[in-house]
Amino acid sequence: MYNTIVINPAYAGTRDVLSFSALYRAQWVGLDGAPITASASVHSPVSNSNVGWGISVINDEIGPATEQNISADFAYRITFSNLSKLSFGIKATANLLNVDYTKLSIYDPTDPVLQNNVDNRFTPNIGAGLYWYSDQFYLGVSIPSFLETKYYDDNTRSSVANSSMDYFFMGGYVFNLSDSIQFKPAFLTKIMSGNTLQSDVTANFLFFEKLTLGSAYRINGAISALVGFQFSNSVFVGYSYDTEATNLANYNSGSHEIFLRFELFKSGEKIYSPRFF
Repeated sequence: MYNTIVINPAYAGTRDVLSFSALYRAQWVGLDGAPITASASVHSPVSNSNVGWGISVINDEIGPATEQNISADFAYRITFSNLSKLSFGIKATANLLNVDYTKLSIYDPTDPVLQNNVDNRFTPNIGAGLYWYSDQFYLGVSIPSFLETKYYDDNTRSSVANSSMDYFFMGGYVFNLSDSIQFKPAFLTKIMSGNTLQSDVTANFLFFEKLTLGSAYRINGAISALVGFQFSNSVFVGYSYDTEATNLANYNSGSHEIFLRFELFKSGEKIYSPRFF
Protein backbone atom coordinates (compact mmCIF):
# COMPACT_ATOMS: atom_id res chain seq x y z
CA MET A 1 0.00 0.00 0.00
CA TYR A 2 3.01 2.28 -0.28
CA ASN A 3 3.12 2.96 -4.04
CA THR A 4 -0.23 4.76 -4.02
CA ILE A 5 0.36 6.82 -7.15
CA VAL A 6 0.31 3.67 -9.27
CA ILE A 7 -3.41 3.21 -8.57
CA ASN A 8 -4.53 6.78 -7.74
CA PRO A 9 -3.30 9.73 -9.85
CA ALA A 10 -4.69 12.21 -7.29
CA TYR A 11 -1.82 11.20 -4.97
CA ALA A 12 0.64 13.06 -7.22
CA GLY A 13 2.38 15.83 -5.29
CA THR A 14 0.62 15.19 -1.97
CA ARG A 15 3.86 14.46 -0.10
CA ASP A 16 4.93 18.08 -0.83
CA VAL A 17 8.43 17.01 -1.96
CA LEU A 18 10.04 15.39 -4.99
CA SER A 19 9.41 11.73 -4.16
CA PHE A 20 10.92 8.67 -5.88
CA SER A 21 9.58 5.16 -5.18
CA ALA A 22 10.55 1.69 -6.35
CA LEU A 23 8.86 -1.62 -5.58
CA TYR A 24 9.64 -5.24 -6.40
CA ARG A 25 7.19 -8.05 -5.63
CA ALA A 26 7.68 -11.79 -6.22
CA GLN A 27 4.38 -13.55 -5.60
CA TRP A 28 3.85 -17.25 -4.82
CA VAL A 29 7.58 -18.07 -4.92
CA GLY A 30 8.22 -21.62 -6.12
CA LEU A 31 5.14 -21.77 -8.34
CA ASP A 32 5.93 -21.86 -12.07
CA GLY A 33 4.73 -18.77 -13.90
CA ALA A 34 3.88 -16.92 -10.69
CA PRO A 35 3.41 -13.13 -10.92
CA ILE A 36 6.39 -10.80 -10.62
CA THR A 37 5.87 -7.03 -10.45
CA ALA A 38 8.44 -4.23 -10.57
CA SER A 39 7.47 -0.57 -10.49
CA ALA A 40 9.13 2.82 -10.24
CA SER A 41 7.53 6.22 -9.86
CA VAL A 42 8.33 9.86 -9.28
CA HIS A 43 5.93 12.63 -8.32
CA SER A 44 6.12 16.18 -7.02
CA PRO A 45 4.11 19.34 -6.44
CA VAL A 46 4.69 22.28 -8.76
CA SER A 47 6.22 25.19 -6.83
CA ASN A 48 3.83 27.92 -5.67
CA SER A 49 0.76 26.20 -7.11
CA ASN A 50 -1.89 23.62 -6.29
CA VAL A 51 -0.71 21.33 -9.08
CA GLY A 52 1.06 17.98 -8.80
CA TRP A 53 2.56 15.72 -11.44
CA GLY A 54 3.82 12.16 -11.58
CA ILE A 55 5.30 9.47 -13.82
CA SER A 56 5.24 5.75 -13.14
CA VAL A 57 6.50 2.62 -14.91
CA ILE A 58 5.24 -0.90 -14.15
CA ASN A 59 6.47 -4.25 -15.44
CA ASP A 60 4.19 -7.24 -14.78
CA GLU A 61 5.08 -10.84 -15.59
CA ILE A 62 2.75 -13.80 -15.20
CA GLY A 63 3.12 -17.09 -17.01
CA PRO A 64 3.90 -16.43 -20.69
CA ALA A 65 2.72 -12.80 -20.55
CA THR A 66 4.69 -9.62 -19.87
CA GLU A 67 3.03 -6.22 -19.71
CA GLN A 68 4.68 -2.80 -19.40
CA ASN A 69 2.72 0.29 -18.40
CA ILE A 70 4.00 3.87 -18.59
CA SER A 71 1.74 6.46 -16.96
CA ALA A 72 1.69 10.24 -16.60
CA ASP A 73 -0.34 11.79 -13.78
CA PHE A 74 -1.72 15.29 -13.23
CA ALA A 75 -3.39 16.44 -10.01
CA TYR A 76 -4.99 19.62 -8.70
CA ARG A 77 -5.50 20.26 -4.98
CA ILE A 78 -8.03 22.34 -3.04
CA THR A 79 -7.21 23.33 0.56
CA PHE A 80 -10.05 23.50 3.09
CA SER A 81 -10.23 25.68 6.21
CA ASN A 82 -9.47 22.74 8.52
CA LEU A 83 -6.16 22.23 6.66
CA SER A 84 -7.31 19.08 4.90
CA LYS A 85 -6.89 18.95 1.13
CA LEU A 86 -8.85 17.37 -1.70
CA SER A 87 -6.89 16.33 -4.76
CA PHE A 88 -8.35 15.55 -8.18
CA GLY A 89 -6.17 13.48 -10.50
CA ILE A 90 -6.13 12.13 -14.04
CA LYS A 91 -3.89 9.46 -15.52
CA ALA A 92 -2.82 8.69 -19.09
CA THR A 93 -1.27 5.27 -19.70
CA ALA A 94 0.47 3.46 -22.54
CA ASN A 95 0.35 -0.36 -22.31
CA LEU A 96 2.57 -2.85 -24.12
CA LEU A 97 1.66 -6.56 -24.01
CA ASN A 98 3.91 -9.47 -24.98
CA VAL A 99 2.86 -13.13 -24.83
CA ASP A 100 5.40 -15.91 -25.53
CA TYR A 101 3.48 -19.15 -26.01
CA THR A 102 6.71 -21.18 -26.13
CA LYS A 103 6.82 -20.85 -22.34
CA LEU A 104 3.65 -22.93 -22.04
CA SER A 105 3.22 -26.69 -21.88
CA ILE A 106 0.87 -26.95 -24.85
CA TYR A 107 -1.62 -29.82 -24.98
CA ASP A 108 -2.57 -29.22 -28.61
CA PRO A 109 0.37 -27.83 -30.65
CA THR A 110 -1.93 -27.32 -33.64
CA ASP A 111 -4.19 -24.87 -31.78
CA PRO A 112 -4.24 -21.80 -34.10
CA VAL A 113 -4.44 -19.38 -31.16
CA LEU A 114 -1.01 -20.55 -29.93
CA GLN A 115 0.83 -20.34 -33.24
CA ASN A 116 1.77 -16.65 -33.10
CA ASN A 117 3.24 -14.80 -30.15
CA VAL A 118 1.90 -11.40 -29.15
CA ASP A 119 4.66 -8.82 -29.67
CA ASN A 120 4.47 -5.28 -28.26
CA ARG A 121 0.70 -4.98 -28.62
CA PHE A 122 0.00 -1.30 -27.78
CA THR A 123 -3.14 0.07 -26.16
CA PRO A 124 -3.75 3.48 -24.55
CA ASN A 125 -5.85 4.07 -21.45
CA ILE A 126 -7.01 6.83 -19.14
CA GLY A 127 -7.88 6.94 -15.44
CA ALA A 128 -8.93 9.30 -12.66
CA GLY A 129 -9.04 9.54 -8.90
CA LEU A 130 -9.88 11.58 -5.79
CA TYR A 131 -7.73 11.80 -2.67
CA TRP A 132 -8.81 13.64 0.50
CA TYR A 133 -6.14 13.93 3.16
CA SER A 134 -4.59 15.78 6.09
CA ASP A 135 -1.69 15.02 8.42
CA GLN A 136 -3.93 12.55 10.27
CA PHE A 137 -6.04 10.74 7.67
CA TYR A 138 -6.61 9.94 4.04
CA LEU A 139 -9.50 8.68 1.91
CA GLY A 140 -9.30 7.90 -1.77
CA VAL A 141 -11.21 6.45 -4.70
CA SER A 142 -9.84 5.80 -8.15
CA ILE A 143 -10.27 4.02 -11.47
CA PRO A 144 -6.76 3.68 -12.98
CA SER A 145 -8.09 2.38 -16.33
CA PHE A 146 -11.44 3.43 -17.75
CA LEU A 147 -11.09 1.60 -21.06
CA GLU A 148 -11.81 -2.12 -21.06
CA THR A 149 -9.54 -3.65 -23.68
CA LYS A 150 -9.47 -7.06 -25.34
CA TYR A 151 -6.35 -8.22 -27.16
CA TYR A 152 -7.05 -10.30 -30.26
CA ASP A 153 -4.90 -12.67 -32.28
CA ASP A 154 -4.46 -11.05 -35.69
CA ASN A 155 -4.97 -14.32 -37.55
CA THR A 156 -7.80 -16.05 -35.67
CA ARG A 157 -9.43 -12.89 -34.25
CA SER A 158 -9.85 -14.76 -30.97
CA SER A 159 -9.27 -13.01 -27.65
CA VAL A 160 -5.88 -13.79 -26.06
CA ALA A 161 -6.03 -11.36 -23.12
CA ASN A 162 -8.14 -8.55 -21.72
CA SER A 163 -7.95 -5.68 -19.25
CA SER A 164 -10.94 -4.52 -17.23
CA MET A 165 -12.07 -1.40 -15.36
CA ASP A 166 -11.25 -1.83 -11.67
CA TYR A 167 -12.37 0.40 -8.78
CA PHE A 168 -10.10 1.17 -5.82
CA PHE A 169 -11.17 2.51 -2.42
CA MET A 170 -8.62 3.36 0.28
CA GLY A 171 -8.46 5.00 3.66
CA GLY A 172 -6.44 5.27 6.84
CA TYR A 173 -6.13 7.22 10.09
CA VAL A 174 -3.09 7.94 12.28
CA PHE A 175 -3.56 7.74 16.06
CA ASN A 176 -0.88 9.32 18.26
CA LEU A 177 -0.60 6.77 21.06
CA SER A 178 2.30 8.63 22.69
CA ASP A 179 5.08 11.04 21.79
CA SER A 180 7.03 8.17 20.22
CA ILE A 181 4.37 5.73 18.94
CA GLN A 182 1.82 6.16 16.17
CA PHE A 183 -0.78 3.64 15.05
CA LYS A 184 -2.30 3.58 11.57
CA PRO A 185 -5.17 1.24 10.67
CA ALA A 186 -5.95 1.32 6.96
CA PHE A 187 -7.82 -0.46 4.19
CA LEU A 188 -7.56 -0.94 0.45
CA THR A 189 -10.50 -2.43 -1.45
CA LYS A 190 -10.51 -3.37 -5.12
CA ILE A 191 -13.67 -4.16 -7.06
CA MET A 192 -12.88 -6.00 -10.26
CA SER A 193 -14.87 -6.95 -13.34
CA GLY A 194 -17.71 -9.29 -12.47
CA ASN A 195 -18.09 -7.65 -9.03
CA THR A 196 -15.17 -9.65 -7.63
CA LEU A 197 -14.08 -8.03 -4.36
CA GLN A 198 -10.56 -7.96 -2.94
CA SER A 199 -10.04 -6.18 0.38
CA ASP A 200 -6.91 -5.66 2.50
CA VAL A 201 -7.00 -4.48 6.11
CA THR A 202 -3.72 -3.32 7.67
CA ALA A 203 -2.44 -2.24 11.07
CA ASN A 204 0.92 -0.46 11.21
CA PHE A 205 2.86 1.04 14.11
CA LEU A 206 5.52 3.75 13.76
CA PHE A 207 8.09 3.95 16.57
CA PHE A 208 10.20 7.07 17.16
CA GLU A 209 9.45 8.22 13.59
CA LYS A 210 11.91 5.56 12.40
CA LEU A 211 10.74 1.95 12.70
CA THR A 212 7.53 0.68 11.10
CA LEU A 213 6.06 -2.69 12.08
CA GLY A 214 2.76 -3.96 10.79
CA SER A 215 0.56 -6.71 9.52
CA ALA A 216 -2.18 -7.08 6.94
CA TYR A 217 -4.99 -9.46 6.14
CA ARG A 218 -6.50 -9.94 2.72
CA ILE A 219 -10.00 -11.21 3.32
CA ASN A 220 -10.17 -14.87 2.27
CA GLY A 221 -6.72 -14.44 0.74
CA ALA A 222 -3.44 -13.85 2.54
CA ILE A 223 -1.75 -12.77 5.77
CA SER A 224 1.33 -10.55 5.68
CA ALA A 225 3.90 -8.96 7.96
CA LEU A 226 5.78 -5.73 7.26
CA VAL A 227 8.90 -4.03 8.55
CA GLY A 228 10.30 -0.69 7.42
CA PHE A 229 12.94 1.78 8.53
CA GLN A 230 13.31 5.51 7.94
CA PHE A 231 17.11 5.75 7.59
CA SER A 232 17.00 9.53 7.17
CA ASN A 233 14.47 12.23 6.32
CA SER A 234 14.96 11.23 2.68
CA VAL A 235 15.30 7.43 2.68
CA PHE A 236 12.77 4.77 3.67
CA VAL A 237 13.16 1.02 3.02
CA GLY A 238 10.46 -1.57 3.65
CA TYR A 239 9.97 -5.33 3.33
CA SER A 240 6.87 -7.49 3.57
CA TYR A 241 6.19 -11.21 3.48
CA ASP A 242 2.84 -12.77 2.58
CA THR A 243 1.56 -16.27 3.13
CA GLU A 244 -1.65 -17.56 1.63
CA ALA A 245 -4.62 -18.28 3.86
CA THR A 246 -5.98 -20.73 1.27
CA ASN A 247 -4.97 -24.12 -0.12
CA LEU A 248 -2.64 -22.28 -2.50
CA ALA A 249 -0.18 -22.08 0.41
CA ASN A 250 0.57 -25.77 -0.16
CA TYR A 251 2.10 -25.00 -3.57
CA ASN A 252 4.37 -22.01 -2.89
CA SER A 253 6.66 -20.57 -0.22
CA GLY A 254 4.98 -17.18 0.09
CA SER A 255 5.37 -13.76 -1.49
CA HIS A 256 8.13 -11.19 -0.95
CA GLU A 257 7.97 -7.44 -1.50
CA ILE A 258 10.70 -4.80 -1.19
CA PHE A 259 9.95 -1.07 -1.22
CA LEU A 260 12.27 1.96 -1.44
CA ARG A 261 11.35 5.63 -1.18
CA PHE A 262 13.79 8.51 -1.67
CA GLU A 263 12.75 12.14 -1.30
CA LEU A 264 14.51 15.39 -2.14
CA PHE A 265 13.92 18.50 -0.07
CA LYS A 266 14.65 22.04 -1.16
CA SER A 267 17.84 23.60 0.15
CA GLY A 268 17.10 25.27 3.48
CA GLU A 269 13.63 23.75 3.70
CA LYS A 270 12.48 22.90 7.21
CA ILE A 271 12.15 19.13 7.66
CA TYR A 272 9.04 17.90 9.43
CA SER A 273 8.37 14.45 10.83
CA PRO A 274 8.13 11.80 8.10
CA ARG A 275 4.48 11.33 7.12
CA PHE A 276 3.01 7.91 7.76
CA PHE A 277 1.34 7.63 4.32
